[in-house]
Amino acid sequence: MLNIIRNLDCDTETECNDPINDFKDIACIKNLNRDKLKSAYNPFISVEFNNKLNFNKHYQTSTKRLLDILIAGVALLLLSPLMLSVVLLIKMESPGKCIFKQQRVGKNGKHFCFYKFRSMSTNCISLKELQLSTKSDRKGICTKFKNDPRVTKLGRILRKYSIDELPQLYNVLIGDMSLVGPRPAMVSEVDQYSMSEKRRLAVMPGITGLWQVSGRADLDFEKQVELDVEYIETLSFKTDLKLLMFTIPAVIFCRGAY
Repeated sequence: MLNIIRNLDCDTETECNDPINDFKDIACIKNLNRDKLKSAYNPFISVEFNNKLNFNKHYQTSTKRLLDILIAGVALLLLSPLMLSVVLLIKMESPGKCIFKQQRVGKNGKHFCFYKFRSMSTNCISLKELQLSTKSDRKGICTKFKNDPRVTKLGRILRKYSIDELPQLYNVLIGDMSLVGPRPAMVSEVDQYSMSEKRRLAVMPGITGLWQVSGRADLDFEKQVELDVEYIETLSFKTDLKLLMFTIPAVIFCRGAY
């Protein structure tokens, strides 16, 4: 399955071959001076934020990564039949490539190639064109459309049950993402972030997270950031385990999914 993800032709919205490793707009958040943050950006950033980033540092740097590798590796093996079936169904439904990749922004602004099963037709209009003609169903920078005309019939099923996200297990395995964390944002979205919103870039992005089990697409961007920061400030093995468990019913019952 790993070779399929690596070798399949992909739909690409932005070039992923030369990732940008330096996030020039902001220094590494965890190294910023807390007093400066308080004076310049209060009340959005608390003086305790930097300390909370360093709390459970051992878990963040070693144990969390080990768990990611073990769980993602086992999941890829167990889910390989399902993933291969999805590849065949996508090929049967519409012409085009079955793996979609896009440049996303990860920890400390590092760019990486983000993988998904393709859920849209290959000849659809661009996101910018859709934004000009259709009002987003979600407020804020991160837009979302309940009746997105670009999504295929199979794509709606894949999205409803989050099956389109399964290739991101490969992102977890190679160290671009974690199982749990803030969802990785598009480059165009991060370009619009305020300093307060960039706090969500302080940790590795994840497949699931606090706002994924609290309403998913039904939440506006401001609430998503609030929940992401809450997760960062309470990050621990116990928190991650709870969120992984809560993700199962959230996916099964399709809460906030479209």
